[in-house]
This record gives sequence, C-alpha cells and structure tokens, in this order.
Amino acid sequence: MPETLMISIDERGVARLTLAREDKHNAMSAGMIDELTEAANALGSDRNVRVIVLAGAGKSFCAGGDLEWMSAQFQASRAERIAEARRLAMMFKALNEVPKPLVGCVHGSAFGGGIGLISVCDAVVASETARFGLTEVRLGLIPATISPYVVARIGSSAARSLFVSGRTFDASHAKSIGLVASVVPLGDLEWAINQEVVEFLAASPQAAARAKALARSLATPITDEIIDNVITQLADTWETEEAQAGIAAFFEKRR
Repeated sequence: MPETLMISIDERGVARLTLAREDKHNAMSAGMIDELTEAANALGSDRNVRVIVLAGAGKSFCAGGDLEWMSAQFQASRAERIAEARRLAMMFKALNEVPKPLVGCVHGSAFGGGIGLISVCDAVVASETARFGLTEVRLGLIPATISPYVVARIGSSAARSLFVSGRTFDASHAKSIGLVASVVPLGDLEWAINQEVVEFLAASPQAAARAKALARSLATPITDEIIDNVITQLADTWETEEAQAGIAAFFEKRR
C-alpha cells in the first residue's frame, strides 16, 4: 500500500489518485515521486480504469518539493542530484504518457512541481481561490525538470514571464494562459470535475488512448535528449554561488 497516496476506483472505472501528505501540503518527497510513478504505470495498464482524477488532500494540491528532500539535494554530490532529478523526470514522463484521460482537481497552493503535475493533465479544473507559482528563481534555482511539460502547456511566452520573475498568480491568470481549463468556486469543484469525467467516459477507451498519443506526437516532442539537457542545466545551477546562498538562506529562514 502506498504511504503518500490514496488510490480508489469507482464502479464507472474512475480512479481517484490523491496526494496524501496533508501536513506537508502534499509536497513531493522521494517516496511520493516513486509512488506516483508506480501508480501511473499500474493505473495506465489496468483495463478496468477509464479515467484518472489527480487531486490533493487537505488544504493544498501540491506545494512543490518537500523541504527534507530539497535539503538532501543541498548536501548531495552532482551525481546524486542528477539521479534524483532523473527520478523526478521519469515520474512526470510516466504521468504525461499514461494512456488514460488524466483530470487535475486543483485547490489551495500549486507551486513548482505542483504546476508540473498540472501540466501533464489532459484537463484541469481549479478553484477560484487556488494560487500558483514557479518560484525557483527566488532561491537561485530554475524550474528545470518540469519545464518541458510547462512550456508544452502554456507556451514559451507565458513560461518566460513566470520562470524569470518567480511571481505567484491566481486562478484567473492560470486560466488565461491555458494552465487550467476552467475555474469554479471551491464548493463546485467536485461537481465540475465530475462533468469533465463524464465527457471522457463517453469516449472509446482504446480510441482515447490513441487520440491522446496522437495529440502528443503532433506537439514538440519531449525526448530523452531534452530531459537529459534540463537535468544537466539543473545540476549546473545547483552548483552556483547564488543557489548555494539562496537555499542556505531559505533553510536558515533569513533573507
């Protein structure tokens, strides 16, 4: 049984994949990364699953990287950082290529890796009160591992603005750049998610899988070379004086 996720499948074949680290605002740990990869592979191959809903328990969808995991990267060697970045990259790849409709249900905070999770979904509904951010540059880092999926989702123009400023933004802006498809009051979120699910259930499962692969094949491909490149750029950035100073200041709770 997974320790960081809750997984259920209803009689319609709708799988609910819920991030379950409420006390950490569902920040991604090494364990969660592994469990999400395993869940994507298992649900993707389960013939009884028609649609997957990705959600977060508690007050947030996903607050990004877990602090303990980030602290470990701060102390790690270059080879160890590359290995961890690759583990994260393979998780996003598995979710992006899962042959089932993937519907994101977003509330609360969605930062860093949380935006990466949104970007690999086929449809996303967010609550009006959700907040978003790609704040890595404010620590002297870059949003490298998630960047191919984020750029594929919102385009390079919107990505450049958000990547470089690190500013936070609201659900209305998230919709305007195509990060989310619709925005509803928090009380209507589950209803709106079900409306998306019903539409996907109307499709032939095999045709839906092929159509999803078709759409992905017509976009800019996210190849192994691209993944290797962004991982290398992240490793290079971790070694800069700015990153070392920024991350140290973050953990020491100083400016």
